[in-house]
Amino acid sequence: MSKIALFGAAGAIGQSIAQALAAQGRPYRVVGRSEASLRKTFGADPLAEVVTWNPDAPESVRAAADGIDTLVYLVGVNYWQFELHPELMRKTLDGAIAAGVRNFILIGTVYPYGRAGGAPIREDQPRTPHTFKGRMRKAQEDLLLQAHAEGRINATVLRLPDFYGPGVDKSLLDGAAKAAVRGGTADMVGPLDVPHEFVFVPDVGPVVARLIDTPAAQGRILHLAGAGVTSQQAMLREMERQTGRPVKRRVAGKTLLRILGLFNPFMREMVEMHYLLTDPVRMDDGALQSLIGAVHKTPYAEGIRRTLAAVGQPATALAAA
Repeated sequence: MSKIALFGAAGAIGQSIAQALAAQGRPYRVVGRSEASLRKTFGADPLAEVVTWNPDAPESVRAAADGIDTLVYLVGVNYWQFELHPELMRKTLDGAIAAGVRNFILIGTVYPYGRAGGAPIREDQPRTPHTFKGRMRKAQEDLLLQAHAEGRINATVLRLPDFYGPGVDKSLLDGAAKAAVRGGTADMVGPLDVPHEFVFVPDVGPVVARLIDTPAAQGRILHLAGAGVTSQQAMLREMERQTGRPVKRRVAGKTLLRILGLFNPFMREMVEMHYLLTDPVRMDDGALQSLIGAVHKTPYAEGIRRTLAAVGQPATALAAA
């Protein structure tokens, strides 16, 4: 029986974790709302147990967590519905604790930190979010950390920066990768030349798989930083170098995002988070590496090569890669 469950598994990070577990020969459970989507993504792996849930139904949450030792939480919401994050966390926590889950790993973001001043930050950086989305993410974390403090479950938070990689469509660089391979024009959010960091999605899964087996990670917030400092502009130039042709782009700044937001709820919600492109949060992950050892980070040039190679491949091929 599966002892590890990935709640919200169908996204890019969930697939990376599933691949890392499968590489170790470990059974795992994938949990989501759509059985068809889960079977399309994970159905070819005999180690994957597909389970659907309804987070609004306590009995459904308990059933999805039944028999599980470690729950990895990747549940997402629409960008314009961040108020759901604490609510979904509370419901999942209650069901997981009722089902006897011992360990809970939340895959988090930099949003709860707010503005951090540009220098790489450690895990003891105060969480002082100045945005609604940051406050909702902090509230989500607080629920989990409080449950840990009360001895109801063992909690770990792993923070990630912006990510990219094969098949990752929710990335600042996705449009550029597609335009680099297929032609056309990439729609991007600027400024493009500000120092930034990205994590390559296939690098995340092995880290989470190691954290599952690291009791010393419990009760901690940990960082997984990117493969050094780069920028969207530098990543674009690498795409152009590898394809041998320029990438056309349209770059939206904060003002244009406000205008586009009149018609597009996603663009409207990006306005408050635009500070991450002008005052990005960079992370120091020394604590993580001290805990689990050296972490492999794919160099940006290799990550771009693999990302470009994947453009146009069907999702099933990417999941099996």
